[in-house]
Amino acid sequence: MPDDSLETRTSLAPFHPPTDTDRDIPSDIPHAAVIETKPDPLPAAVSTTPLPQLILVTLLTGVAGGIGGMGLALLLHFIQHIAYGYSLHAVISDENFLAGVTAAPPWRRFLVLLGAGLIAGFGWWAMHRFGRPLVSIKKAVTEGAPPMPMGTTIAHALLQIVTVALGSPLGREVAPREIGAVLAGWCCRRLGLTVEDTRLMVACGAGAGLAAVYNVPLSGAVFVLEVLLMTVRPRVVIVALATSVIGTVIAWIGLGTDWQYQFPHYPVSTGLMVWACLMGPVAGVAGLFYSELTAWARSRAPKNARIIVTTLAAFALVGLLTAWLPQLPGNGKGPIQLALSGAEGPGSAVLMLAVKLVAVIACLLAGAEGGLLTPGLAIGSLLSVPLGEVWNAAFQTGIPLGAFVIVGATAFLAVSMRMPVTAILLLMEFTRAGQDFLIPMIAATAGAMAVREGLARNPRGLMGRIGGCLFSRTMLNNAGMTQIKTLPQVKQL
Repeated sequence: MPDDSLETRTSLAPFHPPTDTDRDIPSDIPHAAVIETKPDPLPAAVSTTPLPQLILVTLLTGVAGGIGGMGLALLLHFIQHIAYGYSLHAVISDENFLAGVTAAPPWRRFLVLLGAGLIAGFGWWAMHRFGRPLVSIKKAVTEGAPPMPMGTTIAHALLQIVTVALGSPLGREVAPREIGAVLAGWCCRRLGLTVEDTRLMVACGAGAGLAAVYNVPLSGAVFVLEVLLMTVRPRVVIVALATSVIGTVIAWIGLGTDWQYQFPHYPVSTGLMVWACLMGPVAGVAGLFYSELTAWARSRAPKNARIIVTTLAAFALVGLLTAWLPQLPGNGKGPIQLALSGAEGPGSAVLMLAVKLVAVIACLLAGAEGGLLTPGLAIGSLLSVPLGEVWNAAFQTGIPLGAFVIVGATAFLAVSMRMPVTAILLLMEFTRAGQDFLIPMIAATAGAMAVREGLARNPRGLMGRIGGCLFSRTMLNNAGMTQIKTLPQVKQL
């Protein structure tokens, strides 16, 4: 889940259950409507940190985020190559993960996933049992800026990278954000920055890590502004942009300047625009369902020794499925690329959509950790393929399936991660699509977010009844989404 806070609402909004990393919400509150309080945006207060010191920490934060993101990405590629036996001569090569997994025999895929389950189970059990309680990025940017424990945070990030490299269906994007944030916080405290500026730098460190690992400097900065700090104050904008750019440029040293996905030059037509307007509400409902389902799964995950058994079972299941479907392991980058290039047919897309969702939920239920950004992007992409094919068949429009994918995936990601502006910019920087695609992407995202807000704000109306059909009372109660949830107010910087 993203390290963000939601605006005040009474809704079906995802409930984030109390864990060792976030004890802000009492667990004994009687069932009632969900009430979430959005932290106050950062004000235009003047920093009390001397300007030279602030500039120094900005540089250090960007460099730390860049080195951390680059190091984690290189580690991920190295483990992937060793585990599946491809491109052993180079850490960064032209042979991608999907090709390497496909070339590996089925027995090897299964054994690698089984090993991932053992590492995940024992690793996270040991971390929960012996490590200091984690402090999430979301909590680290609240009032008081509680420090993120260095050892536990690094272990948490490394476990995510190792398991994703071995084939976990979860995402890797949380790990570089955590490394960037924890290093930024450490620098701030060593150099004596104020609490307010420490919060700013922790958020910017997370953005720099995200920017570095994906080569998305603008998205990394906007993630800080939209999701973590919720402000566009000039001082914050300048620092966020500077750290994200520095982190990205540092990562170029080891990762190169290529973008994440190859996207053909597709035209934007009237038919695509109409489909985007219709796809928005569909993506809104589907994205909300995905968000609720993953929140429910995480709320049921064990933290004790039982996690060793559950993760082993979940990864064994993923391993069996991987022996049949080599597109399944990993965060979902392979299926996304196939969908964007038009190489994913509607039948295989539906199959992969179902299997990917099962794998993600199974691993979350088992207690595995990881991001949901790329898995959500994969599910949104796979959902768009059959819906686009139906549109083409019904109206004989002949629109390339990849054009449907980038539009639908953007809207789905915006809702599932609750970051519409960041989602649009991410897809643009991921693919380097032409700016003409901004129009259908914005249209679909606006429709998706409108439906999400309608379901959230009007639980007794038509949309609320739709939501009630999608999210059964059992799921809502199990997820704890009927509790009153009040996030702590964040003191403005």
